[in-house]
Amino acid sequence: MLPIGQPQRKRDLMHLLFNFLFLLAGWKWGDWKNWREYYPTILFFIGGDLLKNFLFRNYPMWQYKETVFAENILFGHPVINLMIMAIVYPATILIFLGHYPKGCRQQAIWIALWVFFYSSIEFVNLHYLNLIEHSNGWTMGWSLLFNIFMFIIFRVHYKRPLVALGIGFLWIFFLWNMLDVPIELLK
Repeated sequence: MLPIGQPQRKRDLMHLLFNFLFLLAGWKWGDWKNWREYYPTILFFIGGDLLKNFLFRNYPMWQYKETVFAENILFGHPVINLMIMAIVYPATILIFLGHYPKGCRQQAIWIALWVFFYSSIEFVNLHYLNLIEHSNGWTMGWSLLFNIFMFIIFRVHYKRPLVALGIGFLWIFFLWNMLDVPIELLK
């Protein structure tokens, strides 16, 4: 039998473990020799998340959760999210774009693999580790749709950044309306 608090400690370490694993994966499989090519898309990824956090600050769709053990390190959603932006996002782009295949079928499989990977991590964090919570109408279905859009738009941004920015703003408008976000949040 585990001592009281033991399962909680294991969950606390998961945010740190996930980020460490992404750091290792990015180091091992990331296309570091071409990082400058991917840098604008890394900033696009981080900027999109910062914009989401700003626009939905009082009406979050999901939030990362800290727990007792890591409370002194990971003070809640903002700190956890900044850690993810600094480690997971660059690693993701360096691997995703660095190994992007040429054929349409291979591209669809590559995108589907990343969507599955990201969605699986969220599912485990939501249902088993209690490291994330959904709110205000957000569901795993929305996360799946979001992940599909996200990995497609990364490639679009890499090739045509202005087109991706325009599509990104339309996506925000779409989500805002579909999730019935109160317009008063902009005041």
